[in-house]
Amino acid sequence: MGIRGKDHQIDNIEFNVVDIAISKAFYGSVFNWSFVDYGPTYSEFSDGRMTGGFTTGEPVRPGGPLVILYAEDLDLIQLRLKAAGATISREIFSFPGGRRFHFIDPDGYELAVSSSSQ
Repeated sequence: MGIRGKDHQIDNIEFNVVDIAISKAFYGSVFNWSFVDYGPTYSEFSDGRMTGGFTTGEPVRPGGPLVILYAEDLDLIQLRLKAAGATISREIFSFPGGRRFHFIDPDGYELAVSSSSQ
């Protein structure tokens, strides 16, 4: 029996943040995400393929699973992240199948950006 719909796929990623407006500005300016607010403590984000949320309902928990975003132009995204105030925690490196780098967002979460281009 085949897998249908969203069954067995990542459905949502939620970030506990200090300030929703800062997180929206950061991810909106770098990755062009869109947002839908659901009250003062939750905002849903969409990257056009997947949704998640920013919430102030729980304490910030840096760490956890590494969320990897995709970008065709790593150099451009790295420049945009730096301009938005991100810290690059691991410079661009190659791995079988592509390249990636890691960054720290305003709340201390470490994420990565990957590209399939060599």
